[in-house]
Amino acid sequence: MKIRRSPSSSTGFGPQAVEIEARHVTVGEGLCATLAITGYPREVAPGWLEPLLTYPGRLDVSLHIEPVPSLVAADRLRKQLARLESGLRSDHEHGRLLDPGAEAAAEDAQELASRIARGQAKLFRASIYLTVHATSANELDDACAQVRALAASLLLDARQVTFRQLQGWVSSLPFAYDNLAMRRTFDTPALAAAFPFTSPDLTTELGATAVLYGANTASASLVAWDRFAQDNHNSVTLARSGSGKSYLTKLEALRSLYAGIEVAVIDPEDEYARLAHAVGGAYVHLGAPKVRLNPLDLPPKNQRGEDPLTRRALFLHTLIAVMLGEPLGNTGKAALDRAILATYRQAGITTASHTWSRRPPLLSDLAANLAEDSDPKAKELAAGLAPYVSGSHRQLFDGPTTTHPDSHLIVFSLRDLPEELKAVGTLLTLDAIWRRVSDPYNRRPRLVVVDEAWLLMKIPEGAQFLLRMAKSARKHWAGLSVVTQDAADLLSSELGQAIVANSTTQILLRQAPQAIDAVAEAFRLSDGERQLLLSAEKGTGLLTAGTSGQRCPLQVISSRREHELVTSSPQELAELDYEEADL
Repeated sequence: MKIRRSPSSSTGFGPQAVEIEARHVTVGEGLCATLAITGYPREVAPGWLEPLLTYPGRLDVSLHIEPVPSLVAADRLRKQLARLESGLRSDHEHGRLLDPGAEAAAEDAQELASRIARGQAKLFRASIYLTVHATSANELDDACAQVRALAASLLLDARQVTFRQLQGWVSSLPFAYDNLAMRRTFDTPALAAAFPFTSPDLTTELGATAVLYGANTASASLVAWDRFAQDNHNSVTLARSGSGKSYLTKLEALRSLYAGIEVAVIDPEDEYARLAHAVGGAYVHLGAPKVRLNPLDLPPKNQRGEDPLTRRALFLHTLIAVMLGEPLGNTGKAALDRAILATYRQAGITTASHTWSRRPPLLSDLAANLAEDSDPKAKELAAGLAPYVSGSHRQLFDGPTTTHPDSHLIVFSLRDLPEELKAVGTLLTLDAIWRRVSDPYNRRPRLVVVDEAWLLMKIPEGAQFLLRMAKSARKHWAGLSVVTQDAADLLSSELGQAIVANSTTQILLRQAPQAIDAVAEAFRLSDGERQLLLSAEKGTGLLTAGTSGQRCPLQVISSRREHELVTSSPQELAELDYEEADL
């Protein structure tokens, strides 16, 4: 039988003719045959259908899923269990050998009925069809035999649907039409394991906060990863400049928003502005006029612990050390501590809780108290703070805090800060983010991205603050994402190695030859993985799970709209700006 369309009805979206035979269909210039899966294994592992996607020829795999209502599922299971148990009882009464298959089926039905009754699983009716394509009849027969052999290696029974090839071909098209209706009942875990696009290299469970990273370069599967399902939620991304690390980080941030994860970003190069504006996020431009952060602010009322004054004093010790670019020493710490407490007392703020809502003092007040102290070390600290109080760096600290962002995406841009202030700005924004993350009255999954973390890692006090945050983030349902192009600075220090050790998710993109030895030793790379990272193209790399040892090569993929939002290419951005201007 042949079905033709008239030339006047042609739209260019389908073949001009379809010829239907008993065992295949001729579509245009090619032939195709559909095989239905009629037999399944008893036990499977996650991603067990993935080998079908690695078939070297053209093979369409279609999986149709229809949920079964819980009441119907329970009734069917009850009847099936009664049939199995009555058969076993009859065999026992008549002295016949028991059927091992019937015994196993009865045990499975009993366990499944129990899980459905407790709401731990549901039933689905699923069907799997394989449509093989070829250019000739002999080639099609050989391809069908190869696909049947491949299915048999997975303990699948694939049968060619004789005299129903048209229905089989239509069922394999992306129309969601199951015209063959050759279904099998699956429970929730079995159906999840049958999903063919999960990477077999990553066997972790995926929850509601899973994010798609890209495609597995070693197979045809996709790489999806749920950082919030790991022992800790932190990640480290290492790559040389231009390898696509910021592209991947922005893509992960965007897709995390899809999953309801709140994202906060420290952006040193103003790369996240387009993304923030597109999704309606908050954008804080540090270094712009009238944008200030007061480091002496106490936390809001709902975020205060037992002693917020002491915690703020400890943070100021870290901040002042970063500002001065050197450790304070015991004498300097004592002098600074006296001045901090005196400054808060002058503002009427003491250890009494009713004083914590009063207006906090400013950095200039702290410098004035240091200058009035008779200790020479205090006067030395006051002189070191002069550029931040009355000199060229005062713009960021010259007044009370002017911005309190609240959004699902918060971006702190540091581009317009001078180089001498970027480490200080990173620390201040991390502190502001941490107050939000540690709020016990607003629990939700959060991702904190520190791009170009080497700015903070090169200062011991900054690295220590980052490590404390990495260790504590999990307790607050937050993940810290450390992104840096300077692998040597991160791996050469004990603090940097500790941050890596506290990051279950580790992403390695293309590495510089000068850094590959340190990276290979720190992450225990094989010779093949070492060569992969040396020769990787942009956006290609290795995802590793630090505690379980799982590794997966990946290629970052994005949609066209996502690419427009996350690209950093000056040429592409210029073209996008030109197109938007025309509109």
